[in-house]
Amino acid sequence: MEQQGAGPVLVATWDFGPACVRAGLAALAAGGTALDAVEQAAWVAEADPQVHTVGFGATPNREGVVQVDAAIMWGPTHQAGSVAGLEGILHPVSVARRVMEQGEHVMLVGAGAHAFARRAGFPAHDLLTPAAHRRWQEWRRQYRDEPSHDTVGVVALDAQGRLAVSCSTSGLAYKQPGRVGDSPIVGSGLYVDNQVGAAAATGRGEDLMRYCVSYAVVAEMAAGRPPMEACLAVLARIAARDPKGTNMEAAVVAVDRQGRTAGAAMRPGFPYGVGAAGEVSLRQGGAVAV
Repeated sequence: MEQQGAGPVLVATWDFGPACVRAGLAALAAGGTALDAVEQAAWVAEADPQVHTVGFGATPNREGVVQVDAAIMWGPTHQAGSVAGLEGILHPVSVARRVMEQGEHVMLVGAGAHAFARRAGFPAHDLLTPAAHRRWQEWRRQYRDEPSHDTVGVVALDAQGRLAVSCSTSGLAYKQPGRVGDSPIVGSGLYVDNQVGAAAATGRGEDLMRYCVSYAVVAEMAAGRPPMEACLAVLARIAARDPKGTNMEAAVVAVDRQGRTAGAAMRPGFPYGVGAAGEVSLRQGGAVAV
């Protein structure tokens, strides 16, 4: 289902999406831009210990350390900033924004990203909660895989027609230390063209990176497809080429310049939040395999 009309419009991935969308809409109501909206929307998931795949309370890597990745992109200037393998900072999306606004670099990683954040005034914060530590200990005893790909991806269009997009995640549960997925990669985890639209992806990063999913969706919108058609066309094309087919973990949300929204995945069961026309709702995404 697509929402007709201009901004303000927000979409955010997964069942925590509506809470994120409400925070983004509040930022716009307070006079903020789409960039403020996607940042503050991501804060909700980053700070929620019940969201085990983003920020505080997230499932750690194999060594019991929470490493987070995030990115943000601003449509009017096509600027972007990202961080990867960042430890001990509560809001990596805000560090990514600071990287972007500093202007010298686009991406910082690991210890360098942490040092940059601390110099910029971000306080140190232990992201590993007791509950997450217990999950890690149980995993070490059983050493079993626990797939998780619930990135928070947010796209916003404000009333002035400005688009922005953000992504934030702790990545795969019990990942190899240093592993980085698609979320902080411009074109894979997120992409925006202010004349066209924006998209954010979620799923297994190794797959999404290989197909530059977010860029591909924006390119389809640039070619004239509405957001839902664009999302499904990209996912269907990937499914037709990839050995995993529709078993690939891949989903995407999008907003175009006209304020139309979409969310789609390889298979049914992808929820995402939408805020438009003063209402916030949880929707079920379209699917390639039905």
